[in-house]
Amino acid sequence: MRSARISGMLVAVLLAFAGALSVPGTAHAAGYRYWSFWENDGATWTYATQGPAIARPADGTVNGFRFAVSADSQDAAKPRRTPDFASVCGSTPAKPGVKRVAVVVDPGTRADAPDGETPPAPLAECARVDADATSADALAAVAKPLRYNSDALLCGITGYPRSGCGEQISPAATPTASRATGALQKPADDEDTPTLGILAGAAAVLALAAAATWQARRRRA
Repeated sequence: MRSARISGMLVAVLLAFAGALSVPGTAHAAGYRYWSFWENDGATWTYATQGPAIARPADGTVNGFRFAVSADSQDAAKPRRTPDFASVCGSTPAKPGVKRVAVVVDPGTRADAPDGETPPAPLAECARVDADATSADALAAVAKPLRYNSDALLCGITGYPRSGCGEQISPAATPTASRATGALQKPADDEDTPTLGILAGAAAVLALAAAATWQARRRRA
């Protein structure tokens, strides 16, 4: 009677482990394909706190734009090139009433490109614009044509991509952006597999079940 009770308890525990093993891992967050806007202090890219149509950069500023699939601003891919102002605008002399803004445009990688499109070459140009011009004005001076949607969201730079604007990408197709390097990597194939803790627990339960069965057989003998 006692062995039957032990066996029943072990079966229940095994069923619980089987249920845990069948539960898939945490789903990846959906991402969005869009142009992100960055500011540079000469060494590091920082995600801009204002949109390019609002930000008014000073003379000597470096602005960056990166096209990628990102879940949000926390994992957005940075421009892969980090030039200083002098390397872009060093040969453009200052003039009264105008300002110079170094504009870096990184169209991203093939992994982020819409179907049927290929990212154009990155560019870094010096925009000379009016003193009160916005970052959007500086971008338009060196990277036409630009494309906006009805909500004034920047959708295309130098004609790329041809269509679409901030569309959501399914989790399975969303690459993960490295916050440290801005490099895009696909999720590992084993991220949805059971944890080692669950597997170890299941092995322990199986061992107990074998021991209980052996003990019950020994008593009957």
